[in-house]
This record gives sequence, structure tokens and C-alpha cells, in this order.
Amino acid sequence: MAAAGTPAGPAGPEPMPSYAQLVQRGWGSALAAARGCADCGWGLARRGLAEHAHLAPPELLLLALGALGWTALRSAATSRLFRPLAKRCRLQPRDAAKMPESAWKFLFYLGAWSYSAYLLFGTDYRFFHDPPSVFYDWKTGMAVPRDIAVAYLLQGSFYGHSIYATLYMDAWRKDSVVMLIHHVVTLVLIVSSYAFRYHKVGILVLFLHDISDVQLEFTKLNVYFKSRGGSHHRLHALAADLGCLSFSLSWFWFRLYWFPLKVLYATSYCSLRSVPDIPFYFFFNALLLLLTLMNLYWFLYIVAFAAKVLTGQVRELKDVRDYDAAEAPSPKPGKAEKPLRNGLIKDKRF
Repeated sequence: MAAAGTPAGPAGPEPMPSYAQLVQRGWGSALAAARGCADCGWGLARRGLAEHAHLAPPELLLLALGALGWTALRSAATSRLFRPLAKRCRLQPRDAAKMPESAWKFLFYLGAWSYSAYLLFGTDYRFFHDPPSVFYDWKTGMAVPRDIAVAYLLQGSFYGHSIYATLYMDAWRKDSVVMLIHHVVTLVLIVSSYAFRYHKVGILVLFLHDISDVQLEFTKLNVYFKSRGGSHHRLHALAADLGCLSFSLSWFWFRLYWFPLKVLYATSYCSLRSVPDIPFYFFFNALLLLLTLMNLYWFLYIVAFAAKVLTGQVRELKDVRDYDAAEAPSPKPGKAEKPLRNGLIKDKRF
């Protein structure tokens, strides 16, 4: 399907488009691709998988083993590090129950985002400054650089673990169903983009998303630690306030500004210029668009919280996705049993 060679691209980086240019050019390219696809359907999809997808069984096995490894590591870190730390710091029972989840996610996303930042700014890759370049030298079955393959293994296995964790380890929140969909979509994007050798744009997607998770979990940790040992700690309160502000700004800037104008523009418009018959064009763009819609959905939570703060309805930081005690659903057995066995609290939802 794809051309044997691809154009090298312009000499310098393309200027970032506006939202209007994204919609006009992206939608126009998608319509033109749909009209020009005479044999679209399951037959074309099967041929595309056979010709362009390159994913060996040992790679899938390694991904599954990595997911099991993350789950085992989180369980060990929770019981031997995070819970003892919460007890030693004398956190409030409600905060002590939620701290291990935030600490685990903060450490992972900080490491993952730092590595993505290194790939984009500490090496010769120019994906961030010139996103259309991710398709300039694309070829079916091209080799995946080892440093990018490592990032894919770590992230793919972590999101495999996260699907299980959302169901059986994390506190159940108002957006947990959306979070579960997000993890499934992300895992499908990671595995399929690796198989079709769209790994360059994948690194850019991960970089633009992980930074918000770092700031979110950092803010939540400081919220938990600001009221510990029976006293109020101003340093943690200040860090929580600054973290909330930076989280809100970075969410918009990275996920709702840079992500659509860098990634969606490259995948929906520039990809067809470099590879006119690029495989699974609609599949990948549909998933990336779904990811954008989920980013908008969560941004509504951010706006709602900001509105409550400005109107005086909320005087201190809290996760508005958490259920209040009166409206919380009944816990699944797997979520309530572990805290009971460890004698920490009765219900992990609080």
C-alpha cells in the first residue's frame, strides 16, 4: 500500500498551524482520503495488517511480563514503602489511604516523562520542533531505535498494568470508567503504533501527556501531606496551590494546544503528504481524536473546580473526581480487602 520511499520533507521545520488550519486541512485530507479509497473495508484492513504490522510474539510476551512486573512492584512498594511512610508521617486516615496510589503514579510518570524529554531534547530527534518530520522517512517494517523501543516497553507494560489497577487497586472515582477507556485506548495506540512503526509520533504523544500526570500527582501528594501529625504545614499547602495552578495551565497548553496542533495536524494532514497511502490512517486518527475528546472531558473537571474556588464554594484543594461519603458506590471486594487486612482503614475509596 505504502510507497517504497518517502520524501525527505522541507529543509526547515514547518510553522505550527492554527486551530482553523488544523480543522480545514485535517478534515479536507480525511474527506479526500475517504473519497479516494475505493476498496476500503475489512479486506483492506486484513491486507494492511498482513503487509504493514510487525509485532513478534516474544515482544507481546515481554509486554505482558512487564505489566505483571509493574503490578508486583506496586504491591511491594505500597506495603513496604508507601503505607509505612504514611503511618510514620501520621497522615489523616483518608489521606493515608490515597497516598500510595499517588506516590506510585508520581514516581512512574516523573521517570517516564523525563525519559521522553531526554529523547526529544537530548538526542538528535527533532519530532517536537518539526512534528511532520515523523513521517518523512517512514517505511514498512523500519527498525525501531533501541532507546525508543525501551520507552515503548515501559509505557506499554505500565498501561497494561493500569487497566488492572483501575479495576482492582485504585480508588474508584466519578471518572473511573472514562479512565479505563483512556487506558485501553492508550495501550492500543502504543501497541499498534509500534507494530506499524509510527513510534516517532508515539514518543511525542507520550511526552505531551505525561507532564500533566506528574503535576497532578505532585499536587495530590502535597494535599495529603499538608495536614499531618495534627498540624497544618504551610510549605505543603503552598506547593499544592502552585502545583494546582501549573497543572491547570499545562493541561491546556500540552494536551489542548500542542497536542492537536502538533500531533493531530501531523497525523491527519502531513502524513498523507509524505505517504499518500499510509496504512490505517483512519484508525489511528480516530483514536487520537478520541484521546483529544477525553482530554476535553477532564478539562471540564478542571474548569468546574476553578469555578468553585472563584465563587467561594471550595476553600481548599481536593480531587473533585472523588466521591463524597454519602454518594460513594459500594466497593468491590478486591478494593476493600487489602486495607482491612493491613489494619489501615476500612475502605480504600476514602
